[in-house]
Amino acid sequence: MDNKTDIRDFLVTRRARITPEQAGLPDYGGTRRVAGLRREEVAMLAGVSVDYYVRLERGNLGGVSEGVLEALIRALQLDETERAHLFDLARTANASVGTRRRPTASRVRPGVLRLLDSIAAPAWLRNGRMDILATNALGRALYAPVFDGPLTPPNTARFAFLDPRAVDFWPDWNLIASGVVATLRAEAGKNPYDRGLTDLVGELSTRSEEFRIRWAAHDVYQHTSGEKRLHHPVVGDLELTYEAMHLVTDEGLTLLVYGAEPGSKSADALGLLASWAATVVRESLAMPIDEHHAG
Repeated sequence: MDNKTDIRDFLVTRRARITPEQAGLPDYGGTRRVAGLRREEVAMLAGVSVDYYVRLERGNLGGVSEGVLEALIRALQLDETERAHLFDLARTANASVGTRRRPTASRVRPGVLRLLDSIAAPAWLRNGRMDILATNALGRALYAPVFDGPLTPPNTARFAFLDPRAVDFWPDWNLIASGVVATLRAEAGKNPYDRGLTDLVGELSTRSEEFRIRWAAHDVYQHTSGEKRLHHPVVGDLELTYEAMHLVTDEGLTLLVYGAEPGSKSADALGLLASWAATVVRESLAMPIDEHHAG
């Protein structure tokens, strides 16, 4: 991925979404030729010269100070995730060639696997490019359509944009799709030279117009907690909450755990899902060896 292009497009799209009124600037009326703020207005708000800001918006963050970055953050009214993304872009711009590559996590320690199995709720572990690396039985049952595919490891971004079942599985597909892309965009800022991530973005850009449109928006997002609606092919509609936890020891890995309000229909549905998952496992174990390997 091109760091200078990413910096330029991120700053341009952030500038375009802020009106003079939102920035506290007087609006003298008339037709503005640009959406949002002009470059000179951002420069004034950030306390830098117009020429210097133009240089930054052309993608040149080499040697930029933390103070200037913080001034840009205030001027462009960036949230915490966008702030982190801008610092990631600047870090890449100032990194030496030898420090640029950080492999995306793809292995899970045995202790983490045991932790997953001990969780009674649906839970799984993913890396920054949204590969699902490990899951407990209930997590696999909950996301059964995602696992029901030919690719290993399963990837929620591919499922969202390349599998027609995704629209039914996620009733709020538009919201989910935008969140998926924004999560990948944030990961690209942290790890722009990851070959697997670059290949994934290229594949999705080639095969999905919906992905291309969202990728061009340069929005960034980090999973922390929230609510999610699912339509499961076995137990029907579910309204769940989730918590996302980054593993301190395993950089780049995120543990996601889902739950339902006690006594709710969704809690009952999760109970049915657990029974279904246990039945599937029992039937699989009871199957003769030759059927296990039948193709």
